[in-house]
Amino acid sequence: MNDAPADSPAAGLAAPKPAGAGGWSRRRWLTLIALVFAAQVGFIFALGERHFAPPRIAAHVPALKLADNSDELIALDNPTLFALPNAGNFKSGFHLVAPPSPFRWTEAPQWLPPVAESFGAIFTRFMQTNRFAAPSLDFKPQPELSEPTLPVESAPAPDSTLQITGDLAQRRLLAEINLPSLPCGDVLRPGKVQALVDAAGSVISVALLESSGLELADSNALTIARTARFAPSSRLTVGQMIFNWRTVPPPATNSPASP
Repeated sequence: MNDAPADSPAAGLAAPKPAGAGGWSRRRWLTLIALVFAAQVGFIFALGERHFAPPRIAAHVPALKLADNSDELIALDNPTLFALPNAGNFKSGFHLVAPPSPFRWTEAPQWLPPVAESFGAIFTRFMQTNRFAAPSLDFKPQPELSEPTLPVESAPAPDSTLQITGDLAQRRLLAEINLPSLPCGDVLRPGKVQALVDAAGSVISVALLESSGLELADSNALTIARTARFAPSSRLTVGQMIFNWRTVPPPATNSPASP
């Protein structure tokens, strides 16, 4: 008994199948594609077109017809059917020739003659029942009386006063300032002094902004402004001190000679 070669298939095993022997053939695939295509076309023709039942023609339905002017019932709406002659009168006995247009009976207007006695009667009655005010014949206007107005001047203050304005008005004076009266034969204008106050409340700078017209009053204002003391603050403050001086008559310098 001869031994099989090493590269030959083992005894008892089947020989390998050729490539492509286990799948469908090309003919089988083409047949399946054709069947699917035919089924789709059949579904399209079966479901794509629908037949509806034809509409039923309605029969024996009520109809509406408009009546013309020849209807006898419409002629009954005419209020002059039996009062005025028309084409339908005595129709049972003989036929009358209808006029080309409807019969209309008119009468010529009869104007009433005017009554001469009634001319202007309505206007006269209106004037008698309505009274009107007679026009005024005084064309010269009355004179307008006026009284002269005198300017009222306020009385001078009994004492000299001090007024503080600006940011400095927010700080309180530590000591009250009493201003004296100045000897002068005339009224003085208010004197305005600008003051710069430090944080401690001391005045570090003064300047005369407006003079009162008297050198003594201006010097007193600067002196009083320098000696003023204010409440402490956190910053420098600038303001104005306005002095309103009260004046008194100056003393006599020469006494009269004795007799």
